[in-house]
Amino acid sequence: MAIRDVLMREDLSLTPSEEKIVRLLLTDYPTSGLGTATSLARRAGVSDPTVVRLVMKLGFDGIADFQSKLLAEVEARLHSPLEMMGAKSPDGSRDGVIISYLKSVTACVDKSTTATPPQTYDRAAKLIMEAKGQVVLIGGRFSRHVAGMLAGYLMQFRPGIREVASLSAQDFDTLVDLDKRDVLVVLDYRRYQLDVVAYARQAAARGVRIVLFTDPWLSPVADLAEVVIVSQLEVESPYDSMAPAVAQIEALVAHIVSTMSEANRTRIVDLENVRHANAVTLDSTRRSTTEPDSGPGSFGPKHSKKEPKQ
Repeated sequence: MAIRDVLMREDLSLTPSEEKIVRLLLTDYPTSGLGTATSLARRAGVSDPTVVRLVMKLGFDGIADFQSKLLAEVEARLHSPLEMMGAKSPDGSRDGVIISYLKSVTACVDKSTTATPPQTYDRAAKLIMEAKGQVVLIGGRFSRHVAGMLAGYLMQFRPGIREVASLSAQDFDTLVDLDKRDVLVVLDYRRYQLDVVAYARQAAARGVRIVLFTDPWLSPVADLAEVVIVSQLEVESPYDSMAPAVAQIEALVAHIVSTMSEANRTRIVDLENVRHANAVTLDSTRRSTTEPDSGPGSFGPKHSKKEPKQ
């Protein structure tokens, strides 16, 4: 089994410090693990013994054994026929700009799949769903739109969701209402915004727990965050792609749905009934007035069995 696969195992129990090391290893795999234990520890912001304990937990005899297997894996990749063919094939030689770009986005999403261990998503979900107070979401010029999407999902699962679309002076006043019961979800990608970082720092000073979505270079908010989810950004364009970030927030939502309680399901059903009552969506106009309300566990839009004649 490749070391990357070991790091991505869902049954791997990690402490927050060990999770920092795993995130670093996955972000620039496999070269990130080829330095000394001290350099790896320094870059991850943990102690040398934490690095040693992690590699032994992964099943290696020590850092030397871990790195020898990593080097063997690197060597195998360098000599793989498939890798050589991929390296020598012309990049996008027959593709137009559109297809070339879309392929680069697909590759970017694929890389992001292994940039963060599954346990990190689980910790993020628990922080958000178990928060006793509010869950506030903020982002930068582009990432705030992704934060808004996540807020739209989360409000279906629990109360107390607040999206801050853009940080004005008045929005900074909301910090006075935040404390250790609350969670702040931050989406911050290069070139990191001063107002987003400032809001996160002041929230952290008030005891607010932080979930951060960022890139491999890590927003300054990473030093304050309890959970950090990393995605790749670089595609065939002068602009970084938000597609991996969207995939990651939807993956988080899928995880929440898979573990949600009956109370969460009841909330979704109640929301659907409110939307039907107010004809919010097209299927609401087709719903029969005699159709019984959906029961808990059968949430989602319902279409009438008989479509109107064309």
